[in-house]
Amino acid sequence: MREQLVGYLFDALDEGDARELEATLADAEAGPLLRRELELLRGAVLPLATDRRPLTPPEGLAARTMSFVATQARPDTVPMPRTRSMTPADDPAAPSGRRVIDRLLVAASALAACILVLPLVADAISDSRARRVERRLQKLSASMQGYGESHRLLPTPPDGGPLSRAGLYAPTLVSEHRLVADDGTLLVPGSELDQRGGHRVPTLEELRAAVGTPQFDELVRTMGGDFGYTLGHRTADGRLEPNRDLRRAHHPLMADAPAICCEKSDNHPDGFHYILFEDGHFERLRVDGIHRADDHLYRNHEGEVAAGIDPDDAVIGDSHHQP
Repeated sequence: MREQLVGYLFDALDEGDARELEATLADAEAGPLLRRELELLRGAVLPLATDRRPLTPPEGLAARTMSFVATQARPDTVPMPRTRSMTPADDPAAPSGRRVIDRLLVAASALAACILVLPLVADAISDSRARRVERRLQKLSASMQGYGESHRLLPTPPDGGPLSRAGLYAPTLVSEHRLVADDGTLLVPGSELDQRGGHRVPTLEELRAAVGTPQFDELVRTMGGDFGYTLGHRTADGRLEPNRDLRRAHHPLMADAPAICCEKSDNHPDGFHYILFEDGHFERLRVDGIHRADDHLYRNHEGEVAAGIDPDDAVIGDSHHQP
């Protein structure tokens, strides 16, 4: 499977090979070594993520470049100094002169190729990133539905206390072996958390053991990865209701985690947002479409980052947010 890691990293595998590799990555024996090698490869291509936006060349740059090349290729258009006699080095027809012109032509051609190709490379990287996000959401959806079928409920944080966090869904799935702790499923390619490397979801036991220690806040902040999870809703008497698996096609279950402003997410430089709904399907929306007229994605009907105030009030919280 090692020879397929690069193809998997850039989403160049067909669906069957990708699923076979993901199964191997999740395997208890072969998975850890393969995941370490995948992490090394991911770190090696991190420099590509520094240019996450397509480059826009200055207007007319290609025309000016080709004009310069044409001028250098026709030395008769460039007046030669007449204050001294021309030496062989000055003669464009001389071997050294031809070499200079050849170098100029190669450099100009390379520049023109970069101007034309770089936007295509950026688009290919962006498309690959989008496909990987979608595949990870499909994997999360399957894990959630499997949990729901077993428990008749979806992962739900406790009503109160230090573990009452939106991101608790991830340690819950890891503890039931429905999610591999360090396979990158919860990361968006190119995100800050992804670039840091070494992301690992703690188990519920590890999280409970960390309560009251300096490590607890960091675990809570990162355990949900780059995706936010539903904060559920509270009844009229203030009790947090369990998240029921009602398979509603309009009810968000997960989404790109909100930024500090809780108006949008910073996961994707192109401005798109992914939302996974309760019935298992996901949508890719621009920022102006993520908040519906009667339902803000990241705030409840009272404008607070907290659990909804009724069953239809869907609120997606970041990993550390409390219901």
